[in-house]
Amino acid sequence: MRRRYDIKVSGNGDLTGFLTKLATTGAKVSSLSVVEGVARFRTDRQGLMIIRRTRRRYRVTVKISIAGVESGVKGIFNSNLFLIACVIPFIASLFLWTVEVESDWPEVVERIDQKLEKASIVPLRLLAFIPDEGEIRRDLMLDDPSLSWVRFRRVGATLTVIPMLSPPTIDEVVTEEPPADLVARTGGVITDFALKKGERVSRVHQTVKKGDTLATGILVQGDKRAVVGADGEVYADYWVEYSFNLPNIVEYQLQGEETVELSFNFPWQQQKKKWSLKSFIQTERHRNDKAGQFELVVGMEETVLIPLLKNKLLSESLSKAIVQDEKILHVSFDNDKVSGTILFLINDNIAIKRPISQGE
Repeated sequence: MRRRYDIKVSGNGDLTGFLTKLATTGAKVSSLSVVEGVARFRTDRQGLMIIRRTRRRYRVTVKISIAGVESGVKGIFNSNLFLIACVIPFIASLFLWTVEVESDWPEVVERIDQKLEKASIVPLRLLAFIPDEGEIRRDLMLDDPSLSWVRFRRVGATLTVIPMLSPPTIDEVVTEEPPADLVARTGGVITDFALKKGERVSRVHQTVKKGDTLATGILVQGDKRAVVGADGEVYADYWVEYSFNLPNIVEYQLQGEETVELSFNFPWQQQKKKWSLKSFIQTERHRNDKAGQFELVVGMEETVLIPLLKNKLLSESLSKAIVQDEKILHVSFDNDKVSGTILFLINDNIAIKRPISQGE
C-alpha cells in the first residue's frame, strides 16, 4: 500500500457489523485492535472509500489520519522544511551583510568607505576572510593621521565602523594680565571656593557685599611680600529680582514622531552599473512637528509661569548659574498680557578681578 491511513472507529452503532462489512467487501485491514468499544486499524485508499460509504449505515464515528505524518510541533521539527529553515540562517550568518560608517563628517565617511572597499571589507563577503579588528584599525589610522581611534560595533551580520577624530590643536595665546584681587560683583552668601591661585580673605557661609575682597593676590610671609595675583571662582547664593511682561497667549512647538520608510530597488531597476546592498535598500525619514498655543490664566503661576521664566533667565546668562529657589512678589493678568516680578535665589560665581595697585 503506497499510502496508509490510521482509522479510529467509535460510537454507539454496530461496530461488529461495520468491521464484518469491511472484511466482506475486500477492504485491506491491518493492525486491528478493539479496546472498550473503540476499534483502531490501518487501511489503504480503497478501504478508505469503503469506510466513507458505509459508516452512516452502521451509525459509527470515524476519525481518519494519514499514517506516518505527525501533527503539531513534533511534526514540524521532524520535517525537512524545518531542517532547511535552520540551515539557511546558519549559512547567511557566515557572510557580512552590512558595512556602515558612523560619523558627522561626510568626507570622513567617504574616505573610510573607500579604504574598506579597497581592503575587500564589503557586503556578501565571508566573515572568515574579514581581517582582525586590530589590523583594520591599524591600516585606517596609518592612512589617515586625523583619526585618534577607530571603534567597531558588530551586531549579527552588520559591522559598524565608528571613526574618532583627533581634537584640533589650538595654539592658545597667553596674555599677561596685571596681578589682581578677586572681589564680589554682587552681594551674597559664599558657598564654595575654586581658586587657582591667591589666598582666601572671606570664608564659606560668610555674607559679603558688592566690592568686598574675596581672595587676595598678595602673599605675605614674615617680612616678605609677594604679588602673585588671584585667579579662580568664588560661588555664592544671592537673590535676583526678575520682572517680566509676557503675552497671555504663548506659542509652542513640539517635536513629532519620526517615521522611517524603506523602499527596495531591485538590481534591474537601478541605472547605476555598480550594485551594492546600500543601493538595494533606501530609507526616507519624515518627522511631523506640531505647533500650538495656550493661554496663561490664573493658577498657572507655579506650574507654567515660573518654569518658563526660569528657563528664560538661565538662557540669557552664559555662566554656570543654578536656580535654588523662587518667590512670587506679584503677578497680574490683564486682557492681553501677564506681568509681574519674581525673586530667584541663584548660585553663581560672583568673583571679578580688581587690579592690585603697586604705585609707579
